[in-house]
Amino acid sequence: MSESYAGKINRKLLKKRRIIDAAAGREPADLVLKNAVYVNVFSNELCHGDIAVAEGLIVGMGSYSGRAQHDCAGKIVLPGFLDAHIHLESSLVSPQEFVRAVLPHGTTTVVADPHEIANVMGTDGIEYMLQATEGLPVDVRLMLPSCVPATPLDESGAILDYRSLDSFYDHPRVQGLAEMMNFVGIIAGDDQPVEKIVAAQAHHKKIDGHAPDLRGNDLNAYIAAGVYSDHECHDFQDALAKLERGQFIMIREGTAARNLEALAPLLCGKYAERCMFCTDDKHPSDLLEKGHIDYIVKEAIRLGADPITAVKVACHNAARYFLLNNRGAIAPGYLGDFVIIDNFEHFNIEKVFKKGELMVENGVVRDFPLPRVEPYLTERAHGTFHLQTLTPQDFEDHRPRGIIGMVSGEITTVDAGYSDRIDVEYDVLKIAVVERHRNTRHIGVGFLQGYGLKSGAVATSISHDSHNIIVVGASEAACAAAANRVAELNGGIVVWDQGEVKAELPLPIAGIMSGEPLEKVNEQLEAAKAAAHALGVSRGVDPFMTLSFMALPVIPSLRITTRGVFDVTSQSYV
Repeated sequence: MSESYAGKINRKLLKKRRIIDAAAGREPADLVLKNAVYVNVFSNELCHGDIAVAEGLIVGMGSYSGRAQHDCAGKIVLPGFLDAHIHLESSLVSPQEFVRAVLPHGTTTVVADPHEIANVMGTDGIEYMLQATEGLPVDVRLMLPSCVPATPLDESGAILDYRSLDSFYDHPRVQGLAEMMNFVGIIAGDDQPVEKIVAAQAHHKKIDGHAPDLRGNDLNAYIAAGVYSDHECHDFQDALAKLERGQFIMIREGTAARNLEALAPLLCGKYAERCMFCTDDKHPSDLLEKGHIDYIVKEAIRLGADPITAVKVACHNAARYFLLNNRGAIAPGYLGDFVIIDNFEHFNIEKVFKKGELMVENGVVRDFPLPRVEPYLTERAHGTFHLQTLTPQDFEDHRPRGIIGMVSGEITTVDAGYSDRIDVEYDVLKIAVVERHRNTRHIGVGFLQGYGLKSGAVATSISHDSHNIIVVGASEAACAAAANRVAELNGGIVVWDQGEVKAELPLPIAGIMSGEPLEKVNEQLEAAKAAAHALGVSRGVDPFMTLSFMALPVIPSLRITTRGVFDVTSQSYV
């Protein structure tokens, strides 16, 4: 039987009275952090006093007693950190395992874009992420993916227009429309992307941007359309041009893109109010070795930012931007989300509280209840491969095909000419993308130079943004074998040579995530990297991350799609 409106009000009234009584000191709080030195994001200073929590909310600072007390003398208490833009799928683990990884680093809220899983599963992917993140001790808010597929050239698992997204805006954890990557379409006034912005605004939601190096009237048009932020600024002038026009700047420091050092001058009194931190993509080794938002705060301080400013950018600014008005500060009425550190110099996180509950102590995460995902969605997420067994002949094409020339240290490429055969001596390898969502039998083939593989093949179903199977090999037979193994695993990374698997990482959740702990996933991933390098992949190349971007036909110059090699600059197949 559902609760009546009067019953709901009465229940909340009792809770509110309890909060008021604890704040007034008439009854003990649930939790008190005694003798706390804490960051006040409103007065931009360190304050001192007890911090009291009742019913998960901060009820006051001053002198309090509580049922549970923690002495914080000699420590600094910070609000919980907030990641303003992340794709959870990039961690390669399930949402619950992601939470176990970032909670010890003080992250208590993330704003996630389920773009990757939506490109595989469509609206079922969005629903899966909503259910798989419900009630976790890190609040996961979603921005709805704006570009599924990222480009009409992609063959993804779904095509989502504004009607497909509309019902999700009513969900209490949906904050808005995620990064509008199709800035070309927005500037041109194309119906499909502009409709999505209009629909998001009709629901009074935020719209995030993605517009590297956009300038002048094109930038004006993009912002005028209703795009409120950008996380693609790689230099100060690019960021300043957007900030001057009213956009909020998400300073990104992730695995694939690192912009903090270039944008550190924004972390001053003149600009910091319009800035927040995000990671965008965080791979397993990066989470384990460096951390999460805490790493960005430490680096910002090292680069000269005032510690209180850095902390404020890490929590309060993003909370204000996303209208999450009860977090990002230590003040009455705010969530009891705390990070306790030793000092700003070493920035060692000793305890993390979520809604007044101690969730992490000395790096150890307490157990928490797991969300329930509907069996239909679980089954759907574990059955996203629909293709027939591949043969070496599927990868043969004796006509000349374009050679994608890799650029050392970059994900951009160059046009390296044509070839009609594999030539390992000159590092000319077969590259292919196999459509895996609808069994279309579409297989685009071409050649890759600069990867370094001498024998065997490397294949992965992490292939931005549509996540088809991408494979590179020294023979067509090895390409077929490696791609078939990826399909058998229901997704993953495979290194194949001499008729056998040399290393693999199964990713059975939509072909892009594992249900295993982060440490195990990282161990398998590093073993696969070592196996790929042992087969000749250049030491300066990440064998899988680099490969995954070769299929994204929005980055110059040449890319591989399910229809062949595509020249992004001329917008034509070669």
